[in-house]
Amino acid sequence: MININKFSMGATSAILTSLALIAGMAHGDSTRLNVIAGLLIIAIADNVADSLSIHIAKEAEGVSRKNVWISTVGNFISRLVLALTFTLIVWLLPSFPALVISVAWGTLMLIVLSYSIAKKQDTHPFREIFWHLLIAFIIIAGSKILGDFIAQSITA
Repeated sequence: MININKFSMGATSAILTSLALIAGMAHGDSTRLNVIAGLLIIAIADNVADSLSIHIAKEAEGVSRKNVWISTVGNFISRLVLALTFTLIVWLLPSFPALVISVAWGTLMLIVLSYSIAKKQDTHPFREIFWHLLIAFIIIAGSKILGDFIAQSITA
């Protein structure tokens, strides 16, 4: 059985960061190339920084060397794979359908992750799913509003 602890932070981060970038750049001035470039930067540079942060935090906690590396690699791989799925969606689809499919894909992944964690912790899964999706919606909506504001400010 897969240990959800080893990739849940990376998966959540990849989903929310990717969706925030896609939503924030979902306006007329952004090209697919810009969005893809941003997603690839998230998939590599931000991922390496996040994985190193987890690595150092786990070392500071005194976790065994093996578990430090399992957490680090689990985070890196989950973030990379998920960020690349969003990149593929944006690459293959026009802007608006890519946004809609990305939000649907991210929502599904958050639901699966939230449900799995709730079951593991023996808590109410639908309550956890609701709160996690609410936070995701706030992040996505805030990024969209910020992206639109920046686009309007620059063109004004």
